[in-house]
Amino acid sequence: MSDSAAASDWVNPLRDSTDKRLPHIAGPCALVIFGVTGDLARRKLMPAIYDLANRGLLPPGFALVGFARREWTDEDFANVVLEAVKDGARTKFRQDVWERLAEGIRFVEGSFDEAEAFQNLSETLATLDNERGIGGNHGFYLAIPPNAFPQVLEQLSASGLAQAEDGQWRRVVIEKPFGHDLESARELNAVVNKVFPEDTVFRIDHYLGKETVQNILALRFANQLFDPIWNAHYVDHVQITMAEDIGLGGRAGYYDGIGAARDVIQNHLLQLLAFTAMEEPISFEPLNLQAEKIKVLSATRLAEPLDETTARGQYEGGWQGGLPVVGLLEEEGFAADSTTETFAAITLEVDTRRWAGVPFYLRTGKRLGRRVTEIAVVFKRAPHLPFDKTMTEDLGQNALVIRVQPDEGVTMRFGSKVPGSSMEVRDVNMDFSYGQAFTESSPEAYERLILDVLLGEPSLFPVNAEVELSWEILDPVLEHWAAGGKPEPYEAGTWGPPSADEMMQRTGREWRRP
Repeated sequence: MSDSAAASDWVNPLRDSTDKRLPHIAGPCALVIFGVTGDLARRKLMPAIYDLANRGLLPPGFALVGFARREWTDEDFANVVLEAVKDGARTKFRQDVWERLAEGIRFVEGSFDEAEAFQNLSETLATLDNERGIGGNHGFYLAIPPNAFPQVLEQLSASGLAQAEDGQWRRVVIEKPFGHDLESARELNAVVNKVFPEDTVFRIDHYLGKETVQNILALRFANQLFDPIWNAHYVDHVQITMAEDIGLGGRAGYYDGIGAARDVIQNHLLQLLAFTAMEEPISFEPLNLQAEKIKVLSATRLAEPLDETTARGQYEGGWQGGLPVVGLLEEEGFAADSTTETFAAITLEVDTRRWAGVPFYLRTGKRLGRRVTEIAVVFKRAPHLPFDKTMTEDLGQNALVIRVQPDEGVTMRFGSKVPGSSMEVRDVNMDFSYGQAFTESSPEAYERLILDVLLGEPSLFPVNAEVELSWEILDPVLEHWAAGGKPEPYEAGTWGPPSADEMMQRTGREWRRP
């Protein structure tokens, strides 16, 4: 039997299985990547595709098509993919896996305004349909700047590539940013949905592909231990932090004028809030999961006054990792009077019965003390009735901390008696680490998300309503800051500007120092 016949006759034995523990394998399909010469494609997408193939999660007929202006042959592009795989793949390189994957690699030369190039792409996909039994199932990954979306989408529509016949599917994958405010997000959604129906649009938020983010659902809804205390009766506040220790050298073209709030809070952190605060869905089917996230975001509002409940900053020169580093205004490409914030913190309230009165503090920043992303659920203090003050003077608040990166896991902080003849209680940690508890390493976020695109599984992808609600929440802060002058400076290697600490101190709280 020929390879093409085998591919066309192949049936996924696990696709319809009701056993959720079994791996889901994509059916025959092709993935077209626009922007294959970019950093995202080389560092993340190409290695993730190889890792999926290496784990046996791609079908025999899978095809990868690159589209760019380079004068490359199919072999040239395959060599580019191979180099990216050897540099960035998570799993061990296997020649037999690579050879099978390389059989389906193609390249189409052209620019986004060339109708002829898209016609060539259509012919290339038609040939792959016949040769590899793909069956007309095509995904289009737009790893390109948002200002190029309309042109590519128009060409996909005009060439007929966006239209699927019966029994086929067409899907489009969009990278953030999803607009720069509510108005632009709505315009972008309208442009996309004019060509692709909403149920075929996959907006990538790579944080939602991380194993620990998905473990929030398991932690909350598979364990009776936490549900009774996951509410305003016991929770004092929630802190969601995404801190980075790197600066912005070389990223001025993307970051200047965008800032930390648009780059991280609007998407990553508000999605983490939704997973933390949502009610239990009827099931983990996509529509049910999305409905609960939309309910939470609809009930979320900014705490006021914004002068006291938000903070923003811009890093100055200092020391990081024992080395001197420059401030943002000295970084290449940034204007000497740039007002782009590199630190942002906001206070939110979720107006539901479960969370009434519980503040949610979101912060993100560059050149902070260390690289860490975590969700800290901080509980109210116990009355300590049997104890006098000296017994518990070193005792903090109980906390459940979900570490998203870099050391994925969960930590519980609680009080324990200090060994000895006296009664003294101090904080101790109980720690769960993915790396220690499981022998298999967690897949990269893009592995999970690309596979979900090919499977047509949209649970981890924000829909229109989520994107627009997030901008509705954030827009008033951005407008307030735009009218308020420059961000407050903070020294590189610290944990942000003084105003961020003052924001917490006004309510008698303080930021965690991870």
